[in-house]
Order: sequence, then structure tokens, then C-alpha cells
Amino acid sequence: MTSSPLLILLLTSLPLLCVSIRSFPTTDDVISDDLFGFTESPDYRNGEHCRSDDVTVHIAMTLDSEYLRGSIAAVHSVLRHTSCPENIFFHFIAAEFDPASPRVLTRLVRNIFTSLNFKVYIFREDSVINLISSSIRVALENPLNYARNYLGDILDPNINRVIYLDTDVVLVDDVKKLWNIPLSHTRVIGAPEYCHANFTNYFTTTFWSDPVLTRTAFGSKSESKKPCYFNTGVMVMDLKKWRLGNYRSKIEYWMEVQRKKRIYELGSLPPFLLVFAGNIEPIDHRWNQHGLGGDNVKGSCRSLHPGPVSLLHWSGKGKPWVRYDEKRPCPLDHVWKPYDLYNRGSSQPLDLFHFGEHGDSVSLD
Repeated sequence: MTSSPLLILLLTSLPLLCVSIRSFPTTDDVISDDLFGFTESPDYRNGEHCRSDDVTVHIAMTLDSEYLRGSIAAVHSVLRHTSCPENIFFHFIAAEFDPASPRVLTRLVRNIFTSLNFKVYIFREDSVINLISSSIRVALENPLNYARNYLGDILDPNINRVIYLDTDVVLVDDVKKLWNIPLSHTRVIGAPEYCHANFTNYFTTTFWSDPVLTRTAFGSKSESKKPCYFNTGVMVMDLKKWRLGNYRSKIEYWMEVQRKKRIYELGSLPPFLLVFAGNIEPIDHRWNQHGLGGDNVKGSCRSLHPGPVSLLHWSGKGKPWVRYDEKRPCPLDHVWKPYDLYNRGSSQPLDLFHFGEHGDSVSLD
């Protein structure tokens, strides 16, 4: 990668909640010292051209203590670059048994982003734990990685469209542009598609040697679709079509097959490929410059793919916040850093026990 794209990115990157259960952190909540290291975000507000009746952009992300620093940076990047930040609504999916309780995570988000519209949902891990098989990397076995399979059930039924984002991304463009991409015909999801990738590598010989499995996934030779790889860390999802098509069950079917026959080595990605590959809305590659975390073993530094950039994605083993803490950041990690709101040495850490004027709550649905 030449230095000019990185320099451009660095320059451009600088500078309503559920009412089911009231949930404020109490002295009984176990709070890691790491949670006190965040500073308050700038207060991003709508410009004069924004209207209160404009379309709301819904974004779903997971929220947990291990990847919290990434999640906060991702939210910060969305708010910084969108034209109407008050028209963004975040749906956070938190694990039921995370070391930091959903109550604490809710309060933390509210104190960092004081005017953010968001809701926290609790993901019951027992809904998926028995379907998860071992993976090439232990982190990929985390039940929260599978929360995207259940967005149609978790989110409120009136939410018919959502952008799903992984926690290790930052945006350097207005997310509203991604939201406005139409999903044509019967397509349920949209994502950047990579047809040059070797698709066979994502599945085992057991899968490819079984004609019943391959026909079930991709059809017969006469009617077969051309499957292409796509990354599930950035997706535009039509939840109305998702629910009507019962796609949760279709993904769970392949997870059950995996438990019996070992047809892939990765975690939550392959079932999506088996259900959707060859039938997604192809989105410009600029919306998922993925793989910046290196591979799943070494996590070495990588460069940008050719072309323009709207979203950077540190998929792979290496995460920018970890590499910064270890004082060995990769060149592209410097693009992530301006969105990082974690400051261990802050003289004014956030007070997680200050309730403020807003009433926060978490959904237990």
C-alpha cells in the first residue's frame, strides 16, 4: 500500500430505550476497572438540513466487555461521519452472562454518548449454545458471534430493515449512503461480494464430496447458483423478508449438519454462505475493506484492498486496540485510533453510578 491513501484516511478521520425492565448499575454489579477508562464523546447533533421526520437508520451491533473498546470506536465513527446523527438508532445485543452485566454496559454507553438513541437487548446464549461447534479460533465460538442469526427475533417486530456491523469496524463515510442501497427482488441481505475468492476453501472435503449437501445448498447443475464469498461483518438486512422466509431455521439447519459431519472449520460465517451465497445484493467493496486483522492464526499487518474506502474492518485475529496496548500497532491501526475513546490515564473517568436525567432500560425479550 502506498502512503497517500493512508494519509488521506488519517486526515478525513480526524476531527429511546425499551421500557421492559429498569436497569441501573448497583454496587452489586461486578465492574472491571477497564470500564472506567472511557471518556465522553463529543455531542453530535443534527445539522439544519436534517428533519425529525427523516428516515431513521437502524444499526445492530453486539456489545460485550471483551470487544467493548471496538464497539465504542465503531459507534463514534458512525456519529462523526453521518450527516444526521440524531436519526441513527443503535440496537445493541449483549450477552446474558457477560462479565460486565447488560445493566452496566447500558449505563456506560449512555454516559459516553449522552444523546445517543439506542436500546440494549439481552441475548440468551442457551438459544444457540448447543448448535455451536469448535472452530479454527476459540474466539469464533463465542455465542454472541451468532446473534446476527437471530436479529429477526431479537429486534422489535416493527424494525424491518437494519445494518449489521461487527465491533471491529470504523466508518469514514456517511452510513446513510449504505442504508439507502436498495435490496432488489427477493434478496434478503446486501453485502460486498468477492467472487474471485476460492469459495471451496470455506468448506471441508466432507461437504464437497456429498452430492446431497452441495445440491441442498447450491441446487442441481442445471439450476445451480454461482456461490461467491461475502463477509458477514457488514450487511444490510431486510428483516421483513428474513422473518417471512424463516431464515433463522435455514441457518440453524446447517449448524446442525455441522455438528454431525464437520463440513466447515470457521464459526458463524459458513452457514450464512450456505444459505445466501450467490443470492445477495452486491454492494460496493468500499463498504467492507475487511481482513485488516490478518489471518485467524497470526493476525499480521495487512494493507488496504485497491479502490475507495468507506468502511475499514479488522476481521481476523489482530485487533487495533490490542496491538496499541502491546505497543505494536500496524500502519492502518492509526486510522482506527482517532475514534478510540478509551483513555486509561484520564483524570475524569466516567461515573457509572451517576444516573443523570435519562432512564435507561434493557430488553429481556
